[in-house]
Amino acid sequence: MGEQDFGISSKMIGYVAEEVKAVVDLGVQVALVVGGGNIFRGVAGSSQGMDRTSADHMGMLATIINGLALQDSLEKKGVQTRMQTAISMHEVAEPFIVRRAVRHLEKGRVVIFGAGTGSPYFTTDTAAVLRAQEINAEVLLKATKVDGLYDSDPVVNPDAKFVKQTSYMNVLEKQLKVMDMTAISLAMDNDLPLIVFNLKNMGNIKKVVTGEEVGTYISD
Repeated sequence: MGEQDFGISSKMIGYVAEEVKAVVDLGVQVALVVGGGNIFRGVAGSSQGMDRTSADHMGMLATIINGLALQDSLEKKGVQTRMQTAISMHEVAEPFIVRRAVRHLEKGRVVIFGAGTGSPYFTTDTAAVLRAQEINAEVLLKATKVDGLYDSDPVVNPDAKFVKQTSYMNVLEKQLKVMDMTAISLAMDNDLPLIVFNLKNMGNIKKVVTGEEVGTYISD
């Protein structure tokens, strides 16, 4: 949503597409998992009295709207894409099929995964780790609006210290709110490295991919 309070910012979508294109141009295989909180967040819906399953399904549909917007922007920049969803909607996108996703990646296409895991009660973070495992990704990049991980909330605590590198277990034990705990546990069980970094700093995705020390590195 960029600087907006709600919805989709075409400026922000274009910025993200440009950042992704810079990595694709290096010859790197890229898959994306998009969230939907700018449109509807399932947890927020359930806290207002809505059934959690219904609210989560609405959140999944929101991720598909975002995915289509990002797909459109990438295609306009000359990047070939395919969108796959965990909920079948053949007129809009392909169903998620892992072998087909891998083939798309091998052909240089960016694959966008929508609708989370397709099941309620699982966050987009968990969906990202799951898809990363399924396509045998080397690393999962978590693009956020902060520079990485801190030992406490930097908004509340001005003395919060930046954490350059840490372990999955440390994140779990201290309940650092970088990702959903289920996602961290799944990444730990499968030795999937995580890098948390600030998306709003131009060129950060490319820096991470080319080995520069950006954000927080989480591993075993």
